Amino acid sequence: MEFRTIVDIPKPQFLIEPLEELLFVGSCFADSIGRRFEQEHFPVVVNPHGVMYNPASVLHTLQRVESMPRVVFITLGTNHIYRLKQTGEIVDNCRKRPQSMFTEEELSVSECVDFLTQCIVEITSRNSQAQVVFTVSPIRYRKYGYHKSQLSKATLLMAVDEVCRQYSHCASYFPAYELVLDELRDYRFYQPDMIHPSQQTVDYIWERISELYLSPLAQQFVSDWQPIKAALGHKPFNPDSYEYQQFLQDAQSREQQLLARYSHGF
Repeated sequence: MEFRTIVDIPKPQFLIEPLEELLFVGSCFADSIGRRFEQEHFPVVVNPHGVMYNPASVLHTLQRVESMPRVVFITLGTNHIYRLKQTGEIVDNCRKRPQSMFTEEELSVSECVDFLTQCIVEITSRNSQAQVVFTVSPIRYRKYGYHKSQLSKATLLMAVDEVCRQYSHCASYFPAYELVLDELRDYRFYQPDMIHPSQQTVDYIWERISELYLSPLAQQFVSDWQPIKAALGHKPFNPDSYEYQQFLQDAQSREQQLLARYSHGF
């Protein structure tokens, strides 16, 4: 007897290797997943110019990043944008300026497709081997009202689907939205605000991503890293003791040996 619906995810056309550089751009959900990769010792860059929620702001970040790795994760949160009335430009951050200085707009599906297409072009023009993984954040926007929040997510989902079909050789979709709202359909998987996913949920998303996208060698690297990570994260009763300092040096030495063993080619 099944008590939940499991989301089936197609196998990707690429795999992430040990210690491979990754870029995460988008909403605070991108922050959460990116930091999870960072904890597993992947060299990641996460929202280098701040959290970005809409396709236009994501594009602005991509245009400013210094280098473009092979694998880029883009997490979209909303189709709402803000324009500065004085210039008409789309701003990424209002910087606590008065709301009267801005107008709020909703991007249509076609407008989202246009911005996301520009994202693909920006990425692949700088790295011809690039693979882009799109996700849509499961975090709902209370300020829109839950119906309008769903409409916003639907707009993003349709736009991402169109872009992934047009650029199937380098773009794919990971169903984080569906995993949270369908497979983990219970408020126990949320933080106390009932809006943001809990750490347990982030860990589950990480498990699904790692099973799907990590190469066998990368999965072995993560497995080998776990006891060392646990040792380095140990909180001693007496951190200045000789015994702990020896324990810490041993863990650090094992960490360097592990990195040296897996670092070839990255």
